[in-house]
Amino acid sequence: MSLPRTLVIPLIVACALFMEQMDSTVISTSLPVLAVDMGVDPISLKLALTSYLVSLAVFIPISGWMADRFGALTIFRAAICVFMLGSILCGVSQSLPEFVAARFFQGVGGAMMVPVGRLVILRSVDKANIVKALSYLTMPAMLGPVLGPPLGGFITTYFHWRWIFFINIPMSILGLYLATRFIANTREPQTAPLDWLGFILSALGCSLVMMGLATAGRHLVSGDISLACIILGTMSLAIYVWHARRVAYPLIDLSLLRIQTLQAGVFGGSLFRFGIGAIPFLLPLMLQLGFGFNAFHSGLLTCASAAGAMFMKTIAAKVLKRYGFRRVMIINGTCGVLSLAAIGSFTQSTHYIVMLLVLLIGGCFRSLQFTSLNAISYADVDNHRLSQATSIASVAQQLSVGMGVVLGGYALQTSQHWQGHSTLVAQDFWPAFLTVALAAACSIPLLRQLPANAGAELAGRKVPANGVTKANSAG
Repeated sequence: MSLPRTLVIPLIVACALFMEQMDSTVISTSLPVLAVDMGVDPISLKLALTSYLVSLAVFIPISGWMADRFGALTIFRAAICVFMLGSILCGVSQSLPEFVAARFFQGVGGAMMVPVGRLVILRSVDKANIVKALSYLTMPAMLGPVLGPPLGGFITTYFHWRWIFFINIPMSILGLYLATRFIANTREPQTAPLDWLGFILSALGCSLVMMGLATAGRHLVSGDISLACIILGTMSLAIYVWHARRVAYPLIDLSLLRIQTLQAGVFGGSLFRFGIGAIPFLLPLMLQLGFGFNAFHSGLLTCASAAGAMFMKTIAAKVLKRYGFRRVMIINGTCGVLSLAAIGSFTQSTHYIVMLLVLLIGGCFRSLQFTSLNAISYADVDNHRLSQATSIASVAQQLSVGMGVVLGGYALQTSQHWQGHSTLVAQDFWPAFLTVALAAACSIPLLRQLPANAGAELAGRKVPANGVTKANSAG
């Protein structure tokens, strides 16, 4: 008996997402050891995280066009190969600049791999099953964050951090096999010309702004160069906005942001990710440098968030059907912000079980929020514009996570300076977690502006004539 398309295709794409998530969580756990091995300040390793995210933001916008032009299977397989090669380069890097460059190259593969896979799902599944399909996609992929921290910690503690990148090789081979066997090489019969000028402007803007922010504060380049990158990047983005309004086929169609649900998913989701994106950077540093955990014990504790997230994926669709997107995102988002602030209250004397429960429950809140934000973004987007919508949502997601890392790094660096500590200590972390929690809280007012029946079709709810949304009686 063959498996339904709502299950088969998401599970195949999940192999790629599993690999990407595994890689990001593995490196997060190993940051303190990487800093010692490369002889750099631990805070400077935010560059290793942001360079990858910048690469995603730069190349994601053309992923949809390339899939339409050359075929989804062709681009998906090529992306896996690039990601695998980038992983190998990361594993053999000898210095921070080499490592940052290798992470950027690895991000080129990630930029094509996951968005193209998500596009395949959105075009293969009807809207009533999108939430279910996205849950199928992210459930196996959540094994990456669950296995990544303890695996990365184990390898780093008992072997060498370089081996954490080589584990992507067998996963890449498996992904290539499954994609070749099950995914059709679909393409659009007519493809609009690529907006090359728009690509150059957006690439320069995103990369210069993010790298300028990430390098500010004594990392790799002088402050003047960092400031110049920020100014030039901002100018490039401003020119792109002007350019996009004057061409027939812009790289990123900003007019789509007039759709209220996509607007809420992009801007509300970005603000929420400002806070959540800092966790993979701040938490391992706090546990290892602040509390004295080794990488393996830190990884075992860190994976609690992913375990909670994985559980929530199994019931996300039912929760949304029962209560609706708007109510869930407001209440659940508030709980997610509070759980983020609670991490900052950890001290060396906090019991291990207490930290485990806070991270586990917080993972549940964050998982439900991201599932809701990802789904609501496409609630009112026509099928022929899904490629553009996925590009906008994906770019915003990567940039906001990168900004979360930058914000967390700045807050931590400022806290260390104000408290007069020459090296990072446990007391330096609570102001950083409070700062990113406040940033995430700014998403709630935007989500409150959604109508009560937003995303009713996606949630499997019906809207009676009086406008009061109720769950379908079926199921």
